[in-house]
Amino acid sequence: MKSFWDSPFSKVVKREFDRISGSWVFIFITMIAPLFSFLLIMSIFSGGVPRNLPITVVDDDNTELSQKIIRLVDATPIAAVAYRCPNVAEGKRLMEKGKTDAILYIQRDTEKEVYKARSPRIILYINNTNVVKGGLIYSGLYKVISTISAGIKLNVAMKSGAILTEQAMGQIMPVRVNSHILFNPFGSYSYFLTTSLLPVMVIVFTLLGSIYAFGSELKNGTGPEWLDTAGNSITVAIAGKMLPYTILFMMQILVMDHILFRYLGTPIRGSFSIILLTGFLMVLAYQCMAILLIALSANLRLSLSLGSAYTMMALTFSGLTFPLIGMPVVAKVFAHLFPFTYWLKVFVGQSLRGEPVVEAIAPMYTFIVFILVSLMFVPRLKRILTDERYWGRV
Repeated sequence: MKSFWDSPFSKVVKREFDRISGSWVFIFITMIAPLFSFLLIMSIFSGGVPRNLPITVVDDDNTELSQKIIRLVDATPIAAVAYRCPNVAEGKRLMEKGKTDAILYIQRDTEKEVYKARSPRIILYINNTNVVKGGLIYSGLYKVISTISAGIKLNVAMKSGAILTEQAMGQIMPVRVNSHILFNPFGSYSYFLTTSLLPVMVIVFTLLGSIYAFGSELKNGTGPEWLDTAGNSITVAIAGKMLPYTILFMMQILVMDHILFRYLGTPIRGSFSIILLTGFLMVLAYQCMAILLIALSANLRLSLSLGSAYTMMALTFSGLTFPLIGMPVVAKVFAHLFPFTYWLKVFVGQSLRGEPVVEAIAPMYTFIVFILVSLMFVPRLKRILTDERYWGRV
């Protein structure tokens, strides 16, 4: 009776480990590139929230009040007064050059109008080409101006006879919003973007690495040798080939989770076991998608191009940067063609939101659907691997 180590499965596994260790391409795709991409994304988003965005001030009033407004604006974490210009036209030239993101224009007689109990306007010009920066600057400076305005109104109200501060505040702000941010209360882009960009790197290298692993057999014409090692069983051949890469990419999943939960401090409000299981299913799903692409195209280069587009589009249609509920029907349907959409739902639900485990069951079953659909193309993969007409295709 043959031992396990002499079985066709173990021979295929050993053959694949030898292929990985003997090729810098495989080493780069499975180990070096994912780790480098993780470090790059960590360094970019380590700050969590954008700070000290440059703004320009045009102060035509030049009074004690205008100077106070400028000091408070400069003290906000989101903005820094980088330039002072004599007129708005000069500020706009700086904005066109990309040196400033906003112009705060304090008009002449602003302080005088305030003392006359009128409502002077402070004008804010924002470069909203980058919607994120524009929104942050607007919200940050709006809070500053609102705070100053409320303070002035409070002072006027108390002088006009509303002796108690509570009474004066009631006149200024009769209705208050008691808001509670349940998830990501710090507004951290580290929580928002790294939870999607790091796994995107995992799926990019998982899919492209798997495509290269299967496609190189076709390119080099070594398909019959691979099948012969597996005892002419395509099932054994695929399982033995996928196992080393599954192990390597699961190691990347563990490194990613360590970065997210330990280094960046992303909270775990749900089940970490479900997060790990979903990561494993995602890796399997994208490995199987490589079978589908190679079997359909029978071309390594075309499969790599399709795989690159497929993984990059996953982030766009995942619903993270733009909510699925606001997408057109076609886009909503398209979003369900990516395993990443379901992984993100489970990950965010179990980490940031603390959803019940039962909410993760349906998305996890969806991974099985992706795997089964891809495995339907295994017979075609076997045919093209043994057909000399497809050998040598780049």
